[in-house]
Amino acid sequence: MSSPHMGEMERVFVTEAFDTNWIAPLGPHVNGFEADLQEFTGASHAAALSSGTAALHLALILLGVVAGDEVICQSFTFSASANPIVYQGAVPVFVDSERETWNMCPVQLERAIVDRLAQGQKPKAIIVVHLYGMPAKMKEIIEIANKYDIPLIEDAAEALGSHIIGKRCGTFGKLNILSFNGNKIITTSGGGALLSEDVELIQQARFLATQARDNAPHYQHSHIGYNYRMSNVVAAIGRGQMVVLEERVAARRANYERYVQFFGEINAKGFHIGLLPEPEGFFSNRWLTTVTIDPERNKGITREDVRLALDAENIESRPLWKPMHLQPVFAGSPFYGDGVSEKLFEDGLCLPSGSNLEEKDWVRIEEALTCIIHKKNDF
Repeated sequence: MSSPHMGEMERVFVTEAFDTNWIAPLGPHVNGFEADLQEFTGASHAAALSSGTAALHLALILLGVVAGDEVICQSFTFSASANPIVYQGAVPVFVDSERETWNMCPVQLERAIVDRLAQGQKPKAIIVVHLYGMPAKMKEIIEIANKYDIPLIEDAAEALGSHIIGKRCGTFGKLNILSFNGNKIITTSGGGALLSEDVELIQQARFLATQARDNAPHYQHSHIGYNYRMSNVVAAIGRGQMVVLEERVAARRANYERYVQFFGEINAKGFHIGLLPEPEGFFSNRWLTTVTIDPERNKGITREDVRLALDAENIESRPLWKPMHLQPVFAGSPFYGDGVSEKLFEDGLCLPSGSNLEEKDWVRIEEALTCIIHKKNDF
């Protein structure tokens, strides 16, 4: 559905790492990759880490989140957005999405904050996610975070290359998260980054991520540390991927436009397969193209009908994220919403969206989609 897509420069950078024997953790490619991320996003400081989850965990630690604290988190997201809250012994408070971007609803966010304050519990942080590459309503969310003096963590794991009126995702929060997992728009196989305008926070993140080793000739530790730093070899892959990032964004956006054209022809025949347009001023990297298929508006066709038809042709697709407040592991966590994310999960589907899709792939995808629609409805 979104496989890794290597270019030519990755091998060059990795070969350099081998030729110079920089195989151990850290090294010049880590520094170079951090500089590349800063230049692309406009962030002042970056720490390359082992995963986006590690970056989010460190962000919570840096903000002082401890056992018993509450952290507000978008419900409609992957579990990695919420798991680090529990790592710290804190309590996730889940907030529903709005319909325009599918991301955290500002109205429900403020409702959650007001209610938690009324119960004597001020949230320690807010985690907002740019789902599938679509930026969240950051202007409204930042205003609310500032109003109640709650630090904002921006989970831009799926949104490298996205922006709002030119301001890149990964630069809106006090601390900002990127992921380079194997299915992301660029990949280092596994990896992530923490970005911030606060140099002291990034310096502290690097310290904690390298086992919190004190400045001493021997191994001395005054804090609990983590093995969260990115290796030089992995960073070399990332540097090669940064060279083609803009091309990868263009390819993903072209995928979306092709689906728009395809489903436009289907919808002209009496269907209503929904896609997610960009609000004015928003630019999505279109990491994944997603659709909603409400059976009441599509002659009985369900999301599962389409998913299973694609699966029968060995074409991967996947339901949208199951909201965190519906996950068994988070049963009992507070939730503020009105059913938006639940309906999106019920009707939504992620379609094949890799930047390396070829015409033969598109023929198979479109034939399978056309077949299920014809099978259900003769027109």
